Amino acid sequence: MLRYALLHPPLLAALAASGHGGRILIADANYAHSTNANPRAPIIHLNLRPGMVTADDVLATLLDAAPVESAFTMRPDDGSDAPMRARFAELLGPDVPVSALARADFYAACLGPELAATVATGDQRHYANILLTLGSRPADAS
Repeated sequence: MLRYALLHPPLLAALAASGHGGRILIADANYAHSTNANPRAPIIHLNLRPGMVTADDVLATLLDAAPVESAFTMRPDDGSDAPMRARFAELLGPDVPVSALARADFYAACLGPELAATVATGDQRHYANILLTLGSRPADAS
C-alpha cells in the first residue's frame, strides 16, 4: 500500500514515467482535453460530475507524490490573472514559480512533446488550468 494520498493507478504511472522536465496538465472541465494537449499524452479522466474533482484538489494530492519545479497558468484574454492562480501558488509554495501564459501560448505549451499526461477534472471554474513541470528527487545523502 502506498504511503501518500495519491492512489489513482493511471496518474501514478504517468508521474513515474515522465521524469525530470516532464509536464502534467491539470485541466478544468471547459478545457478541450483532446485537441489542446499533445495526443501522445494520455488523458486521465477524473471528471466524475460537474464540480468534482477540482483542479486544486488534484494539485494538492499530486504534490504529495511528485516534485514540481515550475508551473504555468492560462491568462484570460483581458490580460488579468486567472482567478485560480493565487490558490495554485499557495499550494505550490514560495519555492515554485508560477507564471501566466496567454491562452494561445498555454495551448502551445500543452501540445509540446514534454506533456506526459492530461488530467481532466470536473472543475467548472474558468481558467482552472495549470501546467506543471516536474522536478527531480535529490540524491540520497548516504
